Amino acid sequence: MASSYKYRQGSDFWYLTGFEEPDSAVVLEKNASSRGYRMTLFSNGKDSAKEKWDGPRTGFDDALNFFKADDALTIKAFPAQLRSMISLYSNVYIDLPQSPRKNARSTKSLLRYLSPPVNPRSEYETVVESLSSSRRKPLAPHIAQLRAFKSVCEQQVMRMAADISGRSHAKTMRFTRPGISESALAAHFEYLCSLSGSQRLAYVPVVASGPNALIIHYTSNNQVVQDGEMILMDAGCEYNGYASDITRTYPANGSFTPPQKELYSAVLSAQKALVGLCTEAEGLSLHDLHRKSCDFLRQELKQIGFTLHTGDLERVLYPHFLSHPIGIDLHESSYSDRGEPYVVLVIISLDLKFTIHARLKAGMVITVEPGIYVPPTAQFPKHFHNIGIRIEDEVLVGEKHPVILSVSAPKEIADIEGACQGLLGLEPI
Repeated sequence: MASSYKYRQGSDFWYLTGFEEPDSAVVLEKNASSRGYRMTLFSNGKDSAKEKWDGPRTGFDDALNFFKADDALTIKAFPAQLRSMISLYSNVYIDLPQSPRKNARSTKSLLRYLSPPVNPRSEYETVVESLSSSRRKPLAPHIAQLRAFKSVCEQQVMRMAADISGRSHAKTMRFTRPGISESALAAHFEYLCSLSGSQRLAYVPVVASGPNALIIHYTSNNQVVQDGEMILMDAGCEYNGYASDITRTYPANGSFTPPQKELYSAVLSAQKALVGLCTEAEGLSLHDLHRKSCDFLRQELKQIGFTLHTGDLERVLYPHFLSHPIGIDLHESSYSDRGEPYVVLVIISLDLKFTIHARLKAGMVITVEPGIYVPPTAQFPKHFHNIGIRIEDEVLVGEKHPVILSVSAPKEIADIEGACQGLLGLEPI
């Protein structure tokens, strides 16, 4: 039996169409209609023989009815149709899968013999290469600017994704006990998300016990949890196309030790202050927020006995950036030029203009995730050694007030201990 992986549609293509099948393409042509464009969707269409093995496909009539395409054609017709269409327009915004890097020794590369040719893709490239550079424009930056602002419907889906993940965090806290493996906690979290309707995890989870929490992207998840340690769990699901991203740090035995509570309170105080600044009225950029996070953490650490020298905070204790945009992709970008292997996007002759929104605007969704990771070195207080704490929420930027989408995940010390000890009424599987 041939092995396969669960298919995930290219993010920009899905954003524009909602169509989830591979080997597809879309062309949008500007016109004078009520919605301002004509949409032609290309796909494989129905095939009873292949559907017997791989499941149902969307027929061309259904593409018109459910995806609101003006025309639906076979993907085999795409190169010829594209060649005909682009001859009519002066501006063509297009994103194609990235070609393999070519070099002088490429003809001798082993990959040449291991990678089968993909003829349809080369046809697309031939058509696109026939366009002059003045007519061909990159599409991804424009779509990224649209995706930066979440509609009310998108906000509702993201809240649902965050609720699923947040409840799974809380129940996994209750499931945790000394002697359990990190991998068991990861499996518990994923199973709970799936039971609640999540299609997949948004990323490989970090389940870091004890000193493993000092490793920012620890994904081995193969150690046994020890009594007295804390667990840093960075995990989130994907729900109906949108990612969630939440980090919580909690005691394995259900109760913070005094040093753990002191350091956690310091990070929490900074995190809550930073969340409060996530408004359009504050006029801050992500870089501004990060600078403030350094200031807040520095103040908090000094109050609990840290003597910080130049570079101690930014290079050792807090080496990562505070925030990133989140949405369909875990890390959304203002210039995400991705090479999607199975889809092609073409927009013809739209008068697209965009501005880089350096400052936060209402409708954006970002993460806020300060952290402190104390190595066992002499310049830091010994009772904090090998403690790593990160607290991450998803925040919907408002005009004057932010909205925490990940509010279902316990964050206050009393709530975390309550979740761990079963006092919140949330039980594991």
